[in-house]
Amino acid sequence: MADELFEKGLALLRDDNPLAALTCFEKAYALKKTPSLQSYLGFCIAAERGKVTEALGLCNDALAHEPDNPVHYLNLGRIYLKAGQKTDAIETLRKGLSFGENTEIHQLLENLGMRKRPVVPFLSRDNVLNKYLGLLLHRLKLR
Repeated sequence: MADELFEKGLALLRDDNPLAALTCFEKAYALKKTPSLQSYLGFCIAAERGKVTEALGLCNDALAHEPDNPVHYLNLGRIYLKAGQKTDAIETLRKGLSFGENTEIHQLLENLGMRKRPVVPFLSRDNVLNKYLGLLLHRLKLR
């Protein structure tokens, strides 16, 4: 029963209906507490109720049980975005990619506008040398 509710919740999330997914995840979580359920429940709580602290607790708990699951990093990154913490979100999403490929993480990072590393990493991004070398290499299609 819990697995069916979880699958239904995932389908509702794919259909962009997080409120209905939240009810499915809550019912499933009452029956069976798994890290995947915690992760998705946390995301839905943040998205629909705005309870970021509670959502972060659920997602971090899921990560403690399955630290190599990229989906947990995806949901945690989404929560950080809801909280307005873009830097933490990007860092979390990148860490998630280190545990395996995930098209949703790639898509989210692309939508956020990931920036490349500065050409000369020990200089600041705003340094004139970094700016113009970056522009030049971009125009030459070397970067």
